Amino acid sequence: MRTAAILSALASFLFVGLDTVQTKAAPKDMLRPSAIATEEVPDVPAALWDRLRQYRSVRSATFSGWSPDGRGILVGTQLGNTMQLYRVYEPGGRREQITFFDEPVRGTFVPKAKDGAVLLTMSKGGNENYQVYLLDRLTGKAALLTDGSSRNQLEAIRPDGGQVIIGSTKRNGRDTDLYVGDPRRPDSLKMLLQTKGEFWTVADWSQDGSKVLLNRYVSINETYPALLDLTTGEKKTLTTSADGKAAYHHLAFLPDGQSAYITTDARSEFQQLARVDLNTLEYQFLNKDISWDVTAVTVEPNTGLTAFTVNEDGASALYLLRGKKSEQITVPLGVISGMKFSPDGKHLGFTLARPDAPADAYSLSIDGRQLTRWTYSEVGGLNPASFVTPKRIKFPSFDKREIPAYYYKPVHAMEGKPVPVIITIHGGPESQFQPIFSGLNQFFVNELGCAVVAPNVRGSAGYGKTYLTLDNAEKREDSVRDIGALLDWIGRQPELDATRVAVMGGSYGGYMVLASLTNFPERIKAGIDIVGIASFKTFLKNTSGYRQDLRRVEYGDERDPKMQEVFARIDPLNNAGKIRSALLVVHGRNDPRVPFSEAVQIAAKVRSNGRSVWTVYADNEGHGFVRRENRDYLDAVIAMFLQESLKGDER
Repeated sequence: MRTAAILSALASFLFVGLDTVQTKAAPKDMLRPSAIATEEVPDVPAALWDRLRQYRSVRSATFSGWSPDGRGILVGTQLGNTMQLYRVYEPGGRREQITFFDEPVRGTFVPKAKDGAVLLTMSKGGNENYQVYLLDRLTGKAALLTDGSSRNQLEAIRPDGGQVIIGSTKRNGRDTDLYVGDPRRPDSLKMLLQTKGEFWTVADWSQDGSKVLLNRYVSINETYPALLDLTTGEKKTLTTSADGKAAYHHLAFLPDGQSAYITTDARSEFQQLARVDLNTLEYQFLNKDISWDVTAVTVEPNTGLTAFTVNEDGASALYLLRGKKSEQITVPLGVISGMKFSPDGKHLGFTLARPDAPADAYSLSIDGRQLTRWTYSEVGGLNPASFVTPKRIKFPSFDKREIPAYYYKPVHAMEGKPVPVIITIHGGPESQFQPIFSGLNQFFVNELGCAVVAPNVRGSAGYGKTYLTLDNAEKREDSVRDIGALLDWIGRQPELDATRVAVMGGSYGGYMVLASLTNFPERIKAGIDIVGIASFKTFLKNTSGYRQDLRRVEYGDERDPKMQEVFARIDPLNNAGKIRSALLVVHGRNDPRVPFSEAVQIAAKVRSNGRSVWTVYADNEGHGFVRRENRDYLDAVIAMFLQESLKGDER
């Protein structure tokens, strides 16, 4: 708990945060990485760089699985320039680094492998053409399992570790076919399922190795689960005609292989957990009393004990299920991910990301229900008591619908001394802002003295399938109108300065930033567009081939004359002349999702109207900045941009 002395000292410092102009600049070549090119961006002041140093040093650890011998866990941590893998042998023990690549890497142990082999996934320069490798822990060498050029994804590992299924676009660069083979014999990979215009993923592999659960993705609202017999090749749909179009998100075999758990919104607004007889297709729903989405399911392969999480307004609730009886387990406020049972079935491992602490690896003992923390991630020497936990708010929109959001309020914000506001908008759009730790948000609040509001505008996940579709296709700008309603809400809060508002977002959130600047040009002082969409027409034309049809379901088909009219009306590129705010545009040249050309065209169009645009482009990044040196520099530019844009009273 904060003491009065800390509050007093902190408040006096924060109050001058945005008005403190630093003039001393460190040498540019010491701050800007060589792979980054900028235009119109001033040198970063040394004092600002130093103030950010501790926030940049906040680390995290993600749980990546149990070792086959049960002696410890695997975690992902970024201690250097990129995320790498580490072994931890006991709770609170040292992290033993086992991968040393220039690129960020993800991985998991090969089940039952006595030599500790690890399957890795890596891409180059952010291009997302992932390759799969087998890391031999005895020699330290990583063998390439895929072709080295197409996009690949490790889909599933057979429970005995003898085979893997990999999704790959190598056949034509567009369709993701499924291949199966021995991970120790790269030449053994053979076609399992040729997809022919459909997008299939593998959810689980039966204990006897004879069957897999598949899911065909059309959109976040429409998927089709199936059972594939690996012996006969027979594929059986697991939906029922009575349910019509619905979403089925999480599938997991029970130990007998004759039944499975499936989550679906077929008979509800939310993703409910059902036990399904794979022979009769009888669905038995198990959590009808919970009006939130079930977000993850994992099954202990011997006992059938099941763990599942529920998204309760952005935070995770954890349950254990035996048969039909479920028990909620008390865990700290946060978001749980990556759940896996230990080889002996006595522990459940997972990542827990909290709003007041970085993500770390935890385990739960099944017998004693005791929570154990395995990693203790550093917070840069900062005082954790200074971290602000956001509170949940709602604000009414144009159609009287209540829009949920999270609000980070600086301790010194009060009537008579209103503070600037940063609206941060998530991507997706079928995603959700959740209350997990963000060093940058804490810097905004504790150092720049800004409030941060993160809305879950219509179209966000987590609030029911109806809410999820409220921004589809021609309804796209209704979500932008939600930002207008949030601006109204800010104007009603005496502690917030409605004349000093910035908007910030990445990917689809970048579109929302640009759309907000064109729709509310006199109400927003600054916008930060990170890998954002400037034109749906050009985005859908130029995004990677495997994504085009998937995105058309959400945004609308640019080949349809009616949608062409909608895009012509709402595209920020066509409305760039309305932008009056300061603008920062950020992009990676290797982005396969939102092409780099989106950044180039919006920056050029706004500049052609006589407006200044800061641009930060990285040669070795894709859809977001993941390299430490690039991200550190970008954070400093963002802080400097906000400091300059929000400090004055005049535009």
